[in-house]
Amino acid sequence: MIKRILKIQNKYGLHARPAALLVKTTGKFHAHINIAKDGIVANGKSIMGLMTLVAESGSEIEVIVDGEDEEEAMKAIQQLIESGFNEA
Repeated sequence: MIKRILKIQNKYGLHARPAALLVKTTGKFHAHINIAKDGIVANGKSIMGLMTLVAESGSEIEVIVDGEDEEEAMKAIQQLIESGFNEA
């Protein structure tokens, strides 16, 4: 199991498009992926779950990845979040 605190860096936070990108990324892996913010835990493979986090720009989320490909999954998630979800 890998746990990491990451900061949402894009201007508008984890809105629909970034949530969809995150789900597209997490869906490539077999590992169980949860994302938590302020005590709320969401399935990292669910757009609706991610939207319930209301993760605004600058907020910190905890990413928890557990499974056979957890290292690769965490690396991909971290790269996506740190890139600001590739938003200009």
